[in-house]
Amino acid sequence: MKTKFNPWPLGIVSAFVLFFIGMASVVVIASTHREHLVNGNYYEQELKFQGQIDAAARAKKSGATLVYDAAGGKVVIALPAAQLSEKFSGTVEFYRPSAPELDRESLLEPKADGTQDVNVSKLAAGLWQVRVKWNTGGEDYFLEQKITVAGK
Repeated sequence: MKTKFNPWPLGIVSAFVLFFIGMASVVVIASTHREHLVNGNYYEQELKFQGQIDAAARAKKSGATLVYDAAGGKVVIALPAAQLSEKFSGTVEFYRPSAPELDRESLLEPKADGTQDVNVSKLAAGLWQVRVKWNTGGEDYFLEQKITVAGK
């Protein structure tokens, strides 16, 4: 008497093996995945966020502008010239969400007419956030704009 081949035991064992391989793959991928926060001190920044909202409203009301000139490879910052007569300090930050090691920061040093051109041609291609922060007369101001730098 000839016995027929029963595929069920092989199918059940194959399903368990595939499940085990899948779970092992998920564990390996999860343990080797690069985990980095977009910013190391995100909690402190969240607490200061309302101050940033107020500073952005003041900047908008003052008439300050931030314009990206892709053809010229520069960002043009224009501040009210009247703000420069008081005690003035500020920074320009180029923030790369996908690669924090590429972030750049420099001093905000506008000319007498309140404008400053910042060359962005040397930045890596991709999405950047330009953040301009300054303080004059004891008031904080904040401008932010997303720009996309084209590849060379």
